[in-house]
Amino acid sequence: MASIWQGHHVRLRAVEPEDWTMFHEANRDDQVSRAAERIPFPQSREAVRRWTEQTATQEPTNDHFRWVLVDADDEPVGTINTHSCDRHSGTFSYGVAVLPAAQGRGYAPEAIRLALRYFFAELGYQKTTVHVYEFNTGSRTLHEALGFVQEGRLRRMVFTADRHWDTLVYGLTKEEFTATQAAELPPFPSPSTSHPAPTPLA
Repeated sequence: MASIWQGHHVRLRAVEPEDWTMFHEANRDDQVSRAAERIPFPQSREAVRRWTEQTATQEPTNDHFRWVLVDADDEPVGTINTHSCDRHSGTFSYGVAVLPAAQGRGYAPEAIRLALRYFFAELGYQKTTVHVYEFNTGSRTLHEALGFVQEGRLRRMVFTADRHWDTLVYGLTKEEFTATQAAELPPFPSPSTSHPAPTPLA
């Protein structure tokens, strides 16, 4: 069965309540937290469990959505979420995080490609923009390898490790994605006339 959410190495799926253990593990890693936003106060297992349960059942609004990345063994290895979605202008942003033990296996770039393909080819968006902290060399290298163009630098936008850091702005258009990244994914499922979809119920 063809699925737009299936890549060569990773699959995107919705958050399930049992994923709280992965989110709790990520929260305990300071480098994961720092790269995503900032190192927070410690969170209890119960707090993370409740947040995950709420996320698993909440309806998407304004095309904001959170997926969980699962590997070939169906084990959760990270998350990607879209935000700042503007249908009128056709622009959106996202954040991605992969557990340290699962990094270096190509999960992050493939998850990004899957999410971008859906937003470009199914929802009609035309550009994505991401903000990357200057100290996050891994994310900078990742996005540059994906063809993102550095479009700006916002000076002294985040404070961590006893100093202020710049935020780098990267952008990628639909045309740039199609030209350089779309072919890295399994073939895009096309509408089929040989297996008509069931008629919607009244």
